[in-house]
Order: sequence, then C-alpha cells, then structure tokens
Amino acid sequence: LMVLKSTGLHDFLCALMHIFFAVLQNSMNLPPDKARLLRQYDNEKKWDLICDQERFQVKNPPHTYIQKLRGFLDPGVTRKKFRRRVQESTKVLRELEISLRTNHIGWVREFLNDENRGLDILVEYLSFAQCAVIIRPLTTGSKLQSLDLLHIMLCIICCSYGSVANSKTIKNSRLVSQKDDVHVCIMCLRAIMNYQYGFNMVMSHPHAVNEIALSLNNKNSRTKALVLELLAAVCLVRGGHEIILSAFDNFKEVCKEKHRFEKLMDYFRCEEGNIDFMVACMQFINIVVHSVEDMNFRVHLQYEFTKLGLDDFLEKSKHTESDKLSVQIQAYLDNVFDVGGLLEDAETKNVALEKVEELEEHLSHVRTNTLSNSAITGCITPMDVSSKSSIRYIEYDRHNLFNNYKYLAIRIKKPIKTKFRLPVFNWTALKPNQINGTVFNELDDERVLEELDMEKFEELFKTRAQGAMVDLSCTKSKASIKVANKVQLLDANRSKNLAITLRKASKSTEEICKAIQTFDLKALPVDFVECLMRFLPTEAESKLLRQYERERRPLEQLAEEDRFMLLFSKIERLTQRMSIITFVGNFADNISMLTPQLNAVIAASASVKSSPKLKRLLEIILALGNYMNSSKRGCVYGFKLQSLDLLLDTKSTDRKMTLLHYIALIVKEKYPELTNFYNELHFVDKAAAVSLENVLLDIKELGKSMELIRRECSLHDHAVLKGFLQTSDPQLEKLQKDAKTAEEAFSAVVMYFGESPKTTPPSVFFPVFVRFIKAYKVCEAPLPSRQLCVCVCVCVMLLRRTNRGRSKRKPNSMSPRYDPADL
Repeated sequence: LMVLKSTGLHDFLCALMHIFFAVLQNSMNLPPDKARLLRQYDNEKKWDLICDQERFQVKNPPHTYIQKLRGFLDPGVTRKKFRRRVQESTKVLRELEISLRTNHIGWVREFLNDENRGLDILVEYLSFAQCAVIIRPLTTGSKLQSLDLLHIMLCIICCSYGSVANSKTIKNSRLVSQKDDVHVCIMCLRAIMNYQYGFNMVMSHPHAVNEIALSLNNKNSRTKALVLELLAAVCLVRGGHEIILSAFDNFKEVCKEKHRFEKLMDYFRCEEGNIDFMVACMQFINIVVHSVEDMNFRVHLQYEFTKLGLDDFLEKSKHTESDKLSVQIQAYLDNVFDVGGLLEDAETKNVALEKVEELEEHLSHVRTNTLSNSAITGCITPMDVSSKSSIRYIEYDRHNLFNNYKYLAIRIKKPIKTKFRLPVFNWTALKPNQINGTVFNELDDERVLEELDMEKFEELFKTRAQGAMVDLSCTKSKASIKVANKVQLLDANRSKNLAITLRKASKSTEEICKAIQTFDLKALPVDFVECLMRFLPTEAESKLLRQYERERRPLEQLAEEDRFMLLFSKIERLTQRMSIITFVGNFADNISMLTPQLNAVIAASASVKSSPKLKRLLEIILALGNYMNSSKRGCVYGFKLQSLDLLLDTKSTDRKMTLLHYIALIVKEKYPELTNFYNELHFVDKAAAVSLENVLLDIKELGKSMELIRRECSLHDHAVLKGFLQTSDPQLEKLQKDAKTAEEAFSAVVMYFGESPKTTPPSVFFPVFVRFIKAYKVCEAPLPSRQLCVCVCVCVMLLRRTNRGRSKRKPNSMSPRYDPADL
C-alpha cells in the first residue's frame, strides 16, 4: 500500500475496491443491519473479504445436483443399479445442503427457477425417501395386509406427482429410509427457507409443507425436532396457520389417525429423554394453539390436545429440570382458557346479585318497621324499658343490613346496557380482592357516567356493522517479534500494556509505590490507580519474581516493567490498599451521582400518590372502560396502569378519534380543572430513568468499602484515611437514609396503584405516566394543529410513494397504510 500511495494509484485502487465490495455485498443477501455493519469495516478488512470470496469457488452448478436426484427417482433403473447409486445419495444431499446454505443468493435462485425446478425435485425425493417409513407402521401388526389396502396407501402417498407406485418403488424407498436422506432433505428445505424468496416458494408449493409434516414419522429425534421448528416458522407468518392445519389433516388421512395430532402427542410422550425434541414439540403446540385470534377456535384447538391427554402429561412434566421446557410448559398453562372457571364466576355473580335483591327487600321492610315504631313512640308518652330495647335492636339491625348492602353494592356492579355495540377496551383488570388500599377504592365511576353524555359517546365509538371484514467474521492475527535486550518475566502483551500505563503517571517506580503505601491521591490520580488495578500481580508472576530475586541475579537486567512489578508486589496488603484508594478517589463522584436519582424517586413517588387530579382522571377512564366492556366482560373495580397505553388503540367508528382524544375533550368541556393534571406530577421523567435496584446495590457496596477503611484505620494509623472518615461518614449515612426513604416511598406508591414493587421497578412504573402525559398533551392540542400534522405526514407518504415509483420497485411490494388517528 505504501508503494501504491507513492505512485498515486492509491485513490484509483480504493475506488475499484469499493466497487468489488459492493458487488460482494449484493451477492450475500444480507439484512439491512448486517449490511450496515459490513460497510463500517476499514479498507483492510474489506479487501480481506474480497480476497476470501475470490478464493471461494462454487463446487457444482445447480443442475448437477438436480440430475443426480432425478437419477435416484428413475423408476426404470434396475434394483442392482439403484443399490449402487443410492450409496452416494446422502453425500449428494449433504453437498446440496452446504451449497444452498453457503453459496450466494444467485445460486439459490438458479436452483429454484422454472428451468431447474429444484424445489419440486427435492420435495419429490423427500416423498420417495419416506414412502416406506409411512407405510410400515400402517401395515405392521395388522392382519389385514391385503394387496387392496397396500394399493390404497400407495395411491394416497404417490398421487401427488402422478408416479406409479409398486412394490419395487417401496423396496427402493426402504433402502433410502435406512439412511439419513430424510434428515438431510429437511436441512436442505431449511436452507431454502432461510431466504425470503425460498420461504415464499415453500409456502406456495402444493405439497412441500405436507411432506415436511409427514417427516415426523422418521425415527430420528433430531429430524422430528427440525421438522417442528420449520412448521412453527410457517405457522407464524400470515396464512401459515391454515397451511399447517391442512398439512396435519393430510397427515391424519395418510397415517390413518383417529384424531388430528394423535401421532405428534404419541411422540411427545415417548421421547421424554430427548429434551430438545420435547422443547420443539411444546413450542410448536404453543404456536398452533395460541397464535389464533378467534377465541372460539383457540378453545377448539385447545380441546383437541386436551382429548389427546396433553393436560395430564404437562401436569407430570411441569417440574422438569430443563429450564427451556419448563418455560414452554408454563407459557401454555398461562394462556389456557378455563371455560369452566369463567362459567363458575358468572354463576357466582348471579347468586350474589340475587342476594343483593333479597337484602334490599329486607332493608325496605326494616325501614317500614322503624318508621311505624317511631310513630307509635311519638304517640305514647310513657315508654317502658322493653320498648326502648326493641327499638335499639331494630336500629342496630337496620344499620348492619345497610352496611352489608353497601358493601355488596361496592363489590358487585350491575352490567350496563348500551344502545349500540361498542369496541372492547382490552385493559388488564384488577381482581376485587386487590382493590383494598389502592386508589381505585376511592373512585366512583358510576357517578361519572351520570355526569357524562353517554349517547354521544356511543355514537362516536359504536362498532361498524358485522359482516365480511449468518453471521460473517474475518479475523487475522499478525505478530511482530522484537528482540529484547533485557530479561522479561512477564507476558509480552501484559508487559506492553503495563508500560503504556506507567507512562501516563510520569513518575518513577519508587514514587508510585510510596504513594500507594501512604494513600496519597494527590500524587496518583484515581484514573491511574484504576488502570493499575488490572495489573495486580498474579500468583504465577509473584512466584517468578521471587525466584529471580532468590537467584540473586542483578535487577538492572530486568526490563522496566518487570522491575516495577517486583517492587509493586512487595507492598503489604496491596489489593486492599488499591481498593481503598479507588474508593476514596471516586467517593465524591458516587455521592453526587446517586443523590439526584434518589431525590427524583422520592419526589416522583410522593407527587403521583398525592395527586387528586390524577385520581379524578383515572375515575373517568374506569367509568368509560366499564361502559364499553360491561356487556361483554362485565364491570371491573380497577385496572393495571399499563392499560393506559391502550387508550390510543381504541378508535371511534370513523377512526378519526381515539379514546384518549375523547377523554381530553370531555375533560376540557366537563372538568376543566383537570386540564393541567400533569403539573402535579413532578420529576416522573427523571425517576423513569432510575434503576433503583442498581442504586441500592451501589450504596451497599459503598458501605462495604467504608467498613474496609474503618478496619484499616483500626489496625494502622493513617492520617489521610482518618480525615476521609470524618468528612465522608456523615455523607454516606445521609445517602443510606435517603435510599431507605426512596425505597419505602416507591413501594407505597406502587402498592397504592395495585402493582407489586418486586415486579414493577421505577423504570417500568414511571414511564407509564411519562407516555400517558405525552400522549395526553398531543390529544388535547387544538384540532387545527393536529390536522396540520396529519397533512404533513400525508404529504411525506405521497412523496415516498412517488420516489418508490421512480426507483422502479417491484409492483407487488406492499406500501404502508397510514391511519390519521395514529398520528
């Protein structure tokens, strides 16, 4: 390169290298983030990649593998010749898998194009390879092994490609099934599906997914696990769930199952020793059952697996030692719909409502009796003791009944009947037993509904009419060997790094060691001490230095770094001294860093808990949510704070207004005193950035280090450390008190809002309010301002579409659709 620079060709070669690198990058088919990382390489690494790519040569073109696979499928070949050919089938498939995985995208596209039709050949060979595997379990153990039954099964399996199935085909397939061809075929399909182009071809192929599903009959557990991973990937894309269910319907027909997924559950139960397969199987079941949006269909799929004994098996297996399997099992159990439990809750609610009606009737009778007794008492002047006792008893009974009625009225809310069907507000509700002591116990959402115009609300938010609606790495190590004039005992790299560190101090070895012994931070900057902490002598280094000294060899022959390490290792209690110096030097910075974080948590917790305007706003949200959900889910008594994020997702009928827009509107019209509620919430943005757990751990470490200094002062008289203790001890005590106050204040406010301090740190709790305040400020902005934002965004969208048209993008590329309500 130096020669090229001197000749003036450097700029030309750099430009040429960038052209080669761009061609190389296009052939790799990398995602945008990986391509961006590759472009950040320096010129030397880019040139290495180009050279490596030039050295790599494609071993065979695609048609070579396709011709060999067609030769294996040739029905006219003799059995002896087929035996000879099939010996190399696994090798050919492995080479094909490596080529599909490692060659550039152009090679893969050529393999899959209309001329070669590589996917058709691969799927046909997979069907041929497992033909005997599928028929064997259907005929083994049965006395009805007639030619008619065998002919029917062969027709089912082989009719996909119109091939003639006979006993010769079955014998050839049996030879192939004894090898790893099915497993390697699945690996080839996985390599194809790693590309979006190949994945779409597999999805649209009429038989590919069916044949992959039939590969579950393979004896190899690794093959079955790989098959389930591919099927799970297909299930997660749009339209993939129907394809997977269709594939298992085909599996049921071909394998003569009584119930769909029957063999899958049999394999799941029989492979208890193979954790990888069980994890893949459980993950697949989770995706198949719980990726469906239709709740009724999800319950139907759940019941399919329940009939096959999944629930009982999971009950036995949920205490497994495998963390991965335990996570998948727990995920399934957490998402199960307990229909019986929901029905029981509804019946309990009806019984409670009947009890309320009885108590109301009883209370009416008691009041009537009380009034009549009062009238009689007013007419009769002489009152005996028994009459007074009776009246007191009736009053006491009335009071108790009224309290019981009031308690039940709070606990059970009557459903709200709406004129129109309203969208469901998908909040996370709190259970009735979680309300006591929280802010929701102080809210009266029914009063809010009486104050608001709910007919207008229904007109805005009624639903529409129901109808048709590989990482790359390139490393090089270059070692330069220098001839050392002096004796080196330390490792070369460690010695070089130590020399660089010592040069920063600009002091002699004796001055550095003396400063460490006297804790002199004026002589040694704390940054230098922290760097020096990495060079504390190891046991092996100390042993070498002591041996050199025992041999009485001259110290002048040692390199400067080794001589420093020799004196450095002789300092008494070196590790403790270095830790103390680092702690003392950083103490002031630690105090100034931790104190504002604690103050932010304390102030934010107090302001959020004591804000009356925030309570009123939550009351309005609870009222509107219950009004929307009452007919479908019933009324609730409170909700998780994370539900505030969903206010922007619930939109009006014309999709021009969200629920948060409506709340901002009624606050402005009906409750103007709540408009600036966010002014009562102080420092929530700063508290949202605090990791209280890490702050408390840092303070605990400061306490341990301070205790280490106290022990050092009790053993030795150090004026520097004693002076530090006198000034810093009170600061640490105050910091520890602030930490306790912050922890107590935060726990109180989290529990006040129905959350758990253990699972809801400040970095989760306070950002909810930060996001809510920002969204509310946008929604309360005047309408012209919002319309201006919408117009600007629409103009940007149209400009992007125009640019895409000019750049001649593919006609079937999907353009993003923008909803003004989202803006």
